[in-house]
Amino acid sequence: VLTFYVVYSWSRNQFGSATVQPDEALRNAVRVIDLEKALGLFQELRIQEWFLDWTFFLQFWNLFYGTAHFAVTIFTLAWLYRRYPVLYPRLRSSFLCTTGLALVGFSLFPLMPPRLLADCGEFGGCLAAYPFVDTLSEAGGLWSFDSGTMQKISNQYAAMPSLHFAWAAWCALALYSVLRSPFTRALAVAYPVATLFAVIVTGNHYWIDALGGVAVLGAGVLLGRTLADAWHRWSFRNA
Repeated sequence: VLTFYVVYSWSRNQFGSATVQPDEALRNAVRVIDLEKALGLFQELRIQEWFLDWTFFLQFWNLFYGTAHFAVTIFTLAWLYRRYPVLYPRLRSSFLCTTGLALVGFSLFPLMPPRLLADCGEFGGCLAAYPFVDTLSEAGGLWSFDSGTMQKISNQYAAMPSLHFAWAAWCALALYSVLRSPFTRALAVAYPVATLFAVIVTGNHYWIDALGGVAVLGAGVLLGRTLADAWHRWSFRNA
């Protein structure tokens, strides 16, 4: 899994901000916003504006955004490996396939996140009509994209699908399937809900990106189970 993540990170950043035309990412962002408006569901700006004066609140969600994505996922993978070795291959395969499919989305549909819409810098859209705030930069967190090098080599337009939400939903599904306590199951379900709020209030995603995350998760689960079962049958025949 660790090797796969290293390969994933390298592949993801091959489509870094410096390799994608901001105009293309901006056009896709406008398409997403127009779709959400047509559905009457473009509320991300309003949600963020409600909390902009709550600095400590934003700092908490910045921290959550930057750490839970990795910490909870790593914990879930490790715990499942130790406690449920029979189920682990299927669950791991669905996780890996979900992540791989997300890379396809990043490459085919570069998307400018909300926090860059009003940014007039090299990678922003300079759209005053959508004054989203980059809360990582303004309120503070463990890291941000303020470094020019980070801006260039990282893929700031890897927003569709939301891998934050896809991983969170995978964790919830995997844990819910093995947990028995109503309380722990409720915590598992609450995690992707909290993640959805985090990615919106920090200006990193549109809610429809989370829908994209659900789509790649669904496809990843189907593909992962198919591959895991095929590998199991092949291993059994050649044992």
